[in-house]
Amino acid sequence: MKRYKQILIGVSFIFALLLFIWGYNYLKGKNLLEKQIIYYAAYHNVSGLTNSNPVYINGVRVGQVSRVYLNQDMSGNVMVMITLHQSFPIPENTIAKIFSADLMGSKAIELMLGDAKSLAHSGDTLQSATEASLKEAVSAQVQPIKLKAERLLSSIDSLVVAIHTVFTENAVQNLTQSFNDIRKTFSHLESATSNIDTLVDSQSNRISSILANIDSITCTLNESRGDIKNMIANLSTFSDTLASTDISKTIDHANKSLEQLQFILTQINEGKGTLGMLMHNDTLYIEINKSAEELNKLLKDIRENPKRYVKFSLF
Repeated sequence: MKRYKQILIGVSFIFALLLFIWGYNYLKGKNLLEKQIIYYAAYHNVSGLTNSNPVYINGVRVGQVSRVYLNQDMSGNVMVMITLHQSFPIPENTIAKIFSADLMGSKAIELMLGDAKSLAHSGDTLQSATEASLKEAVSAQVQPIKLKAERLLSSIDSLVVAIHTVFTENAVQNLTQSFNDIRKTFSHLESATSNIDTLVDSQSNRISSILANIDSITCTLNESRGDIKNMIANLSTFSDTLASTDISKTIDHANKSLEQLQFILTQINEGKGTLGMLMHNDTLYIEINKSAEELNKLLKDIRENPKRYVKFSLF
């Protein structure tokens, strides 16, 4: 009877131990009574991924991470052993992607099924990918803003330096003088505007008269449109008549007449012909002068002694 109790206690202890091992593994997500399929994936960094982290396919938990260890090939890669508790066809180009399961930074693996026709077998190494962490995503969004803020601060610093350089004591005095000059300019403009207004008021009658004259001229031109059209028509007729006239022939005749006149003048200048001899030979001029003198003497003698030349007889 005593021996029977010892055997019962031993069997109970072994059963309890096995139950403890099974429960412990079950709590860790391992079911020792089910067939398990194992895959591997290599990552450069698995920060936050630990044993027992879940494995999902389209949001459904199908397994867990069984082991995380460094690869023995000294490459620095981290090997992750993935255990699936459900028999599900996994294409060989499936990607095991690490992603953040919650806002606290817990990691999990999502099996992104591929489209290959051939399937991966237990023990195969799947392709891997890593989703950017929340810190990395925030950093990627904040980095451009940070760069813009740094450039803005640099621009503000340059602006402050420029303002400090510009607004020295001499610059302030120059600006004050400039504003005073601008104030004087506006004062002069106001005075000139007032003078123009005064001139317009004083000369309003003359301006009205000028505008009335311009209006009268415009009316006269408007009334004379017919005459102006006739003048333009006459000018057009005259230009047509002038265009139809043989102007070239007239010009040829004029050129010939000018050539003949030039020839006559040349002959005269050379002393040829009667006119040429008169211009170049003074003998005839001298003889004419002598004859004129003799004639004057004769006329004088006739006036003084008419009896020599005229005899009067009554009987």
